[in-house]
Amino acid sequence: MTRPRKSLISLVDTPYYHIGSRCVRRSFLCGQDKLSGRCYEHRRQWIVDRVRLLSSVFAIDIGSYAIMSNHYHLVVKLDPDQLTTLSNDDIINRWLCLFKGPILVQRYRAGEALSIAERDTVSSIVDVWRERLANISWFMKCLNQTIARQANLEDNCTGHFWESRFKSQALTSEEALLSCMAYVDLNPIRAAMAITPEQSDYTSIQERIKPKFSLQNAIASQTDIYDFELALKPLLHFDDVINDQNQNGIPFSFTDYLQLVDWTGRAIVDNKRGSIPDDLPPILQRLNLDTKRWLSNATQFEALHYQRFGKRRAHLANTA
Repeated sequence: MTRPRKSLISLVDTPYYHIGSRCVRRSFLCGQDKLSGRCYEHRRQWIVDRVRLLSSVFAIDIGSYAIMSNHYHLVVKLDPDQLTTLSNDDIINRWLCLFKGPILVQRYRAGEALSIAERDTVSSIVDVWRERLANISWFMKCLNQTIARQANLEDNCTGHFWESRFKSQALTSEEALLSCMAYVDLNPIRAAMAITPEQSDYTSIQERIKPKFSLQNAIASQTDIYDFELALKPLLHFDDVINDQNQNGIPFSFTDYLQLVDWTGRAIVDNKRGSIPDDLPPILQRLNLDTKRWLSNATQFEALHYQRFGKRRAHLANTA
């Protein structure tokens, strides 16, 4: 039995989550469909553009992403504190980038005189929007619904485009976060779509190495973005200085992460990039991770995560 997202997502436990969706009807999200001969490669940019724009609207940071042929992966960080200093007007401006909003809010925004009761109603609406702007389910709703409409329009069909509700996995430790990010960034290499991380198109690691994202092109490609005047939020940064305090970014060095991904990639595809180095990257030594366990996590993250936690969730659901 499936469980509601609110029971699977807890900021008290972790702000980091691995999420993603897969297509139905043997559809191609992106890439070349050998059965029909059609090319859907342009849809990769749809996803990247949408993810980056939504991240700028929501209090959700993107740690890593990979857009594959019929599914995509995201590693995100929830950060509701980004919204605490925003005024009601700021929240309204963000929400109305995506939705038209009720007439009462439109009147308020236009500067019309409102009664005390009407202003209280506007404040109540803004409180709901503020909460939604830090919610993964609303983020994914704004992402998947738009992509589904675009794809169905292009395919000249109706019905479900995504297989089911999006998948969500809590990353409750530094090891889980790091292994999942590497798993996501190395997806194209494991699928033989690329040889090196820097050649892996439509991945976060390629964007970090060779930034080329265009905010102007991203806005132009959207059919339901209204008056987007926000600054583009960059990918979640790496904290090169690690301390005992709360880390705002990913608690690793970017240089070490690149070395780690490169080493893991060589281990996964040892005939593509050379032999496995004799010594481990510095970050593995610092975290005291076991080599075999790390490789198992980074190459089979989803399967192992379900084996460890999925069966337990099912048991809890059956006993609830």
